[in-house]
Amino acid sequence: MVAAFAHELIVGIAAMHAGWFPAFAVALITLIIGILIGFPAEALALLVGFSACTGVAFADLGYDLKTGYILRGNGEDMEFERKGRRNQLYAGLVGFFVAAIVVVFSFESYFSQGLIPPVDLVYATTIESGISNGIARELMIWAIPGAILQLIGGSKRQMGILFATGLLLLTPIAGWAVLTGIVLRIIIMRRSNGKYEQQMTIMAAGIIAGDAIYSFCNSIFKAGK
Repeated sequence: MVAAFAHELIVGIAAMHAGWFPAFAVALITLIIGILIGFPAEALALLVGFSACTGVAFADLGYDLKTGYILRGNGEDMEFERKGRRNQLYAGLVGFFVAAIVVVFSFESYFSQGLIPPVDLVYATTIESGISNGIARELMIWAIPGAILQLIGGSKRQMGILFATGLLLLTPIAGWAVLTGIVLRIIIMRRSNGKYEQQMTIMAAGIIAGDAIYSFCNSIFKAGK
């Protein structure tokens, strides 16, 4: 409970600042703390899984509620705001139950094809290795450059978390795509003095929507095969 609560706050704050979910990185910290306490392997798996799920859910729910708050006029009509939040909560609960049903019927198909997130291999390796003196020393050593990166970037950029996430990605092209987007944003913002920021945001939303539609349809097609 304590791990999940702390994880929600940390991930939620980072998501509000940087638009990024450092859920897996923070979950790894809770996992290491669990190992230090002396939890058995089964409890560690439950701890890291529960912690990772709660952090993402909190950040995502924060996005949804904030979007509704903006669309409803930034709290100008509190009665309308309360009704809107209540309806968003109902929609979120419906989404939760739909997601649970989808997972029940689809997880075996994913696992049988080896479709497991890379970070899960990190968790499993950490649990299997235990917390020997060598691992603890290496974690402390690599915590130093991570802290320096975070200090250089500032809390609103989350540089350390982004760098660590890049190290976990299996496909380098994902990192190149992010770098390309950053370069384009810098060029557009400097040449237009921020004039086209709204259009750029709309374009980004369209790309995300298209990517999501393709991924969904592609997954359904493969599952059908």
